[in-house]
Amino acid sequence: MLKTSRMTRAAALLAAVALQSSILVTSMSAQDIWLDINGVRDLTADSIDIANQARPVPGSSRKGDNPVLFLVGNSTMRTGTRGNGDNGQWGWGFYAHEYYDESKITVENHALGGTSPRTFYKNLWTPVVSAVRPGDYVFLELGHNDNGPIDSIRARSSYRPDGKLSLANDSVIIYNKVTKSQDTVYTFGGYIRRFVNEVRAKGGTPVLFTLTPRNAYEATDPNKIQRKLTDFTPAIFKLGKEMGCPVIDLNDISARKLESYGKWKTDYHFYLDKIHSSAWGAMMNARSAAEGVAASSDSQLTRLKSFMSDKVTPKRCDKRRQKDKPMVFLCGDSTGKNEDKKPDGMWGWGSQGYTVFDSTKCVFQNQAKAGRSTRTYIDEGRWEEVYNSLEPGDVVLIQYGHNDIGGIDRDKERGVIACAGDTSHVYHLKSNGKNKVVYSFGWYVKKMVNDALEKGAHPVILSFTPRNEWHEGKGDVKGTFYPVKEKKGRYYIERRNDKYIPEWDKQIAEEMGVEFVDVHNITADYLDKKCGKKGKEAAMQYFNHDHTHTSLKGAQLNAQSVAKGLRGIKSPVAELLKK
Repeated sequence: MLKTSRMTRAAALLAAVALQSSILVTSMSAQDIWLDINGVRDLTADSIDIANQARPVPGSSRKGDNPVLFLVGNSTMRTGTRGNGDNGQWGWGFYAHEYYDESKITVENHALGGTSPRTFYKNLWTPVVSAVRPGDYVFLELGHNDNGPIDSIRARSSYRPDGKLSLANDSVIIYNKVTKSQDTVYTFGGYIRRFVNEVRAKGGTPVLFTLTPRNAYEATDPNKIQRKLTDFTPAIFKLGKEMGCPVIDLNDISARKLESYGKWKTDYHFYLDKIHSSAWGAMMNARSAAEGVAASSDSQLTRLKSFMSDKVTPKRCDKRRQKDKPMVFLCGDSTGKNEDKKPDGMWGWGSQGYTVFDSTKCVFQNQAKAGRSTRTYIDEGRWEEVYNSLEPGDVVLIQYGHNDIGGIDRDKERGVIACAGDTSHVYHLKSNGKNKVVYSFGWYVKKMVNDALEKGAHPVILSFTPRNEWHEGKGDVKGTFYPVKEKKGRYYIERRNDKYIPEWDKQIAEEMGVEFVDVHNITADYLDKKCGKKGKEAAMQYFNHDHTHTSLKGAQLNAQSVAKGLRGIKSPVAELLKK
């Protein structure tokens, strides 16, 4: 069979959906077209990402005789604009495949933003169910858009005989304003039964999911996420019991996580509104869905569990944990962890952690990684491993900055928005053509601090290490970067305190009420005093290869600066240091 290009396939799908839906935009007002009852802006036909994320041809991912896992849902599974994150929103179907071994089963996301059980069944279901083979699985998470008048301009609500969500096998014939023809509309229960029965008729296993939670709290309890989402959760459970169909309570699994996070963290799991998830929320819901499957006692899911990847079990980095000893985690870049091997090579100060921390009192764990910024350290899942490992009483040392100021959507794509504030922006990455929400330096640091506090750990923000760059003093005046009295004929190491990262670190620490150790200036003070007569030349013994990376001696110096700073602020962490 000839292969069509992605653009051709996407265009064909777009045309098909537009034809099936008969969306006559010329005769409708902009308000009618774009706003649903929730005030959400998404149009089904516009949800296909023509560029690079078109809905797949059903069954096209199948490898030999391997099963396929089909995902059926709405914008919470695939966002409703183009599904490519161009507005900062992502659906959990984008990440679902990560939890399954693709050598055993492939995952196809057939969800489409703006759809309801009614519109998906009428316009999109036939090619999906036609591709189902014996042994396949179909995940059904539908209901967010099952609301509003049955004959509205979007024509997507199910039939509600008494005005409430109905499980009865009833239907009604109406005039559809979209298709401009008569339309048989079933109840919510009627549509779900059809999905389930038709999957089973093809030899597949249907699995029902309750809806993803919204960023909304109970009126009687401001710390409790709303669970019921009107009547959907009990209705889905009732239908599951009636038909003997597995039910995964995605709503409750994710809601419990949001409640443990607190409001600030919960908020960034959504983007632009209270319904649609950010990448963080999409990843969380995908994990919740996988965890629900893994924890299910329903025998119909036993085989599916055998296809799951090891990512279902959260990765940790605390194998060296010892009973009754807190762990001290260092999170940072190459100034924290480098080659750390050759006597004359490059060393990060984390390799010298035990020169200052007492191994009889704590376990020092160097989780720094060369070349990382706050953004890439988190995006690569390195922070998640630390987060998963944290226990009450642990310590987290957070030290970044050398790699954070640089290209955001170009070069190494590790830069962040340069400020201490809490902000974000959607960027189009040049490396892969994908869209990504990038946050500020302050946001990334705040996330790590907030996560550590959530787990009962003790976060300490460290300013980054100084570089081997110097300027000559011009007399008894204030220095360019730091308010010290300079002397003519001496050299002073470059300080980056003027609206730069050390100052941002301090600002974030003050805002969050956590400790701050100014390693940047503690080490710089020492080098000024020790090497001021010759400057860069004299300081070379503390650096290696360039002006940033330290020698073994420099790594030991920075470790001593951390210890000095902890003692200087009378941190309780100082109790873990050597006497």
